[in-house]
Amino acid sequence: MNNKYKSNEIKIHHYKHRRKPNRSIGGDIGIYIFLAIFSVIMVFPLVFNISISLKPLDELLKNPPTFFPRNPTFRNYTDLFITLSQSWVPFSRYLFNTLYITLVGTLGHVILASMAAYVLAKYDFPGGKLFFRVAVVALMFNGYVTGIPNYMIMCKLHMVDTYWALILPAIGGSLGLFLMKQFMEGFPMSLIEAAKIDGASEMTIFWKLVMPNVKPAWLTISIFSINGLWNNPQTTYIYTESKKMMAYALSQIQAGGIARTGQSTAVIVFTMTVPIVFFLFSQSQILETMATSGLKD
Repeated sequence: MNNKYKSNEIKIHHYKHRRKPNRSIGGDIGIYIFLAIFSVIMVFPLVFNISISLKPLDELLKNPPTFFPRNPTFRNYTDLFITLSQSWVPFSRYLFNTLYITLVGTLGHVILASMAAYVLAKYDFPGGKLFFRVAVVALMFNGYVTGIPNYMIMCKLHMVDTYWALILPAIGGSLGLFLMKQFMEGFPMSLIEAAKIDGASEMTIFWKLVMPNVKPAWLTISIFSINGLWNNPQTTYIYTESKKMMAYALSQIQAGGIARTGQSTAVIVFTMTVPIVFFLFSQSQILETMATSGLKD
């Protein structure tokens, strides 16, 4: 008991004489003001889009425009759903196509990128470094550059006008591999070796040890993948109307001219809802990718 009390006294003494941050109150206030300004700048587009979606048509066409609606209404949203319900392809079909492609593409991308990153980060094998360099170089090319080669490959595989024409390129994206590999390099190899000594297989180590500890990384990958697939019309690969995605149907409404100006504002809010909601629910984990992991060899 005496040793316990003595240990507690040492901790209290250390806490009292702990070095305080060399920062003034004015400095703290300045930092908070700086962060508040940038928070307003970041939130402004979201608030603006929601604000204009609640405006009636006469306020949308008013010059000079106003930031907040004077007579807020949900008429733009009701008109949008009425227009979608009159389509010869049910809106539920567009929604199903989008959900299916987004979920399968995101899940496949996270699993494939995590498995490849685990091997590249923790094991040395011939050609491993070259493979990773190729993946890094692939980050330099966006979808517009690789569009024609992807289309030619899908034609050779007879996957044009199928869901897989969108799912396979999403699964094989190099961004997820790069992020996961960089994050897994900080995972202690000693834990993996200890698990092997205890008799755990490679798949058991990967799913029950590695993946739970790199959750921030694969959540970050998920938000990028969902954002890319959810708002991806991809009329280049899908020809059949019943297989097209929701972004295509909404883009047709936006192309309806001045009569559908109000519905177009509702379309913008609708398309950005899912990525934002997913980020809000997982932001605490996603932001951990900015910091180093607490696990070290």
